[in-house]
Amino acid sequence: MFCQCYFNDKPAAHGGPEGHEGHSHAFCRFNNAFQVNHGRYGSVDLAGAKFWVAGDLGAEFADGEMDWAVLTFDPSVTPEQREGIAAMLGHLYPVKWKSFTTAPDAAIEWTPGTARAEARLGGGQLAEVVLEHPATAMASTPMILSNLKYWGAPRNDGFVLMPNAVEAYRAGDNPFEFKGTNGFMITVDLASTDN
Repeated sequence: MFCQCYFNDKPAAHGGPEGHEGHSHAFCRFNNAFQVNHGRYGSVDLAGAKFWVAGDLGAEFADGEMDWAVLTFDPSVTPEQREGIAAMLGHLYPVKWKSFTTAPDAAIEWTPGTARAEARLGGGQLAEVVLEHPATAMASTPMILSNLKYWGAPRNDGFVLMPNAVEAYRAGDNPFEFKGTNGFMITVDLASTDN
């Protein structure tokens, strides 16, 4: 099923190590690999800049406060581009974080595709997302969910749905790994003049 976080104010409950004595724990962990197709921050060209945001929205987000997120830049991203990306992220994710940190730079690989898409942080040692066209699709064309808002972006080209072969965040204090859960690619459009 596509992520219910886009339709509710809390994520699905999960069993496992976080739950105890038969209780479940709700969380919405994510790995978002980004590449700027085109854009500017003042006079700074952002085209080609790559960055990664991993985190957990937590068990409840109706109040606009999320658990944690970690931002990682590709080493090629300039200080001026980082400033622009940080400003943009505040508009793309208009929430309050209990913890939002920036990790040391790491190389980001991003290979999009409609049959398979791959993103790796630090060669996969720090994080990895591999999406594959679903076997349940009726055709080889992408499955696209349209007319659904992505956070603070007023425009997008639709969620290209592809379950993951792996989604792993292997760095920091909160590592996680999933296989066979939902995944998607999306192109968003955001401008400073948007309200």
